[in-house]
Amino acid sequence: MADVLVLTRALVDIESVSGNEAGVATYLFDRVSALAVRHGGRVERMTVDGERFNVFASWGEPIVTLSTHLDTVPPFFPSREDDEFVWGRGACDAKGAIAAMIGAAKTLLGEGARGIGLLFVVGEEINSAGANAAALTPRGSRYLINGEPTESKLALGAKGALRFEIRAAGKMAHSGYPELGESAIHKMLDVLETVRRIPLPRDPVLGPGTINIGRIAGGRAPNVVADEARAEIFVRLVGDPAPIRDAMTAAVAGRAELREIGFIPAVQFDSFDGLPTTIVSYTSDAPILSPAWGKPFLIGPGSIRVAHTEAERVPKRELEAAVGLYAGLARQLLKDAR
Repeated sequence: MADVLVLTRALVDIESVSGNEAGVATYLFDRVSALAVRHGGRVERMTVDGERFNVFASWGEPIVTLSTHLDTVPPFFPSREDDEFVWGRGACDAKGAIAAMIGAAKTLLGEGARGIGLLFVVGEEINSAGANAAALTPRGSRYLINGEPTESKLALGAKGALRFEIRAAGKMAHSGYPELGESAIHKMLDVLETVRRIPLPRDPVLGPGTINIGRIAGGRAPNVVADEARAEIFVRLVGDPAPIRDAMTAAVAGRAELREIGFIPAVQFDSFDGLPTTIVSYTSDAPILSPAWGKPFLIGPGSIRVAHTEAERVPKRELEAAVGLYAGLARQLLKDAR
């Protein structure tokens, strides 16, 4: 099982913040190609945009595809380990899952299994560009095992996402004479105060919807009335997106420009005998890849509570166990497909 730890650290040490995944994709393409050669599989680069590509490998016609994402959130920091954890950006979200999935594929292929696929996609943290591209070119898979940090519990539900960008325009002026200008930042502050007051629904399974004002920028200098301002908003959905879209439009109310950046629906998954379960408050590529890549299951090593933080890490014991977890789930799905 040392292989999964070594591979996780190697993947973490390749910086792959969203938009810069080509390096880690190339590394994985070469790594999986060697596995394909040994076991009679095939590997392809699925072009997404520019130099960015998904990596897809299969052994026989894929019935079960194990998939997760190549990209990470910023900032990058390299790996390290202690007796209990592998640390670093992407350790649990989701490079540990990649390593465990490759380990599971090795296990299954060593048993003579066929019908296995591996799909590693770009852009999940920003706009799911890789998943959207893959959804347009399915490969016949009947089941999708999507990897995200669920503490190795099978997710029965996951929130959706609505992303917005708001832009406000103003007029520059000397800050000593603000009456000669119009502050875009003041407009934006008023808009965002309204956004913060938007009532959000609660679902009995998924819990409450949430809204996050994740990024704000604008202005030229502290002594200049701002002529522009912008903000990015992320809503975690638990149901119908239409009321949220209407509320956001009303919040802007002619004071700024609203643009929807992306939408992923909330989803509820089936259970699987013998696996502990959970509900997660984030979204994933699973709703985008399904149904094109098959019936989805969402599970992976590590905790979302340390993902996207300076303390991102994955327990070694859980990472090693994930190899058997993914292999066992895929093995049963292959059996069910007969």
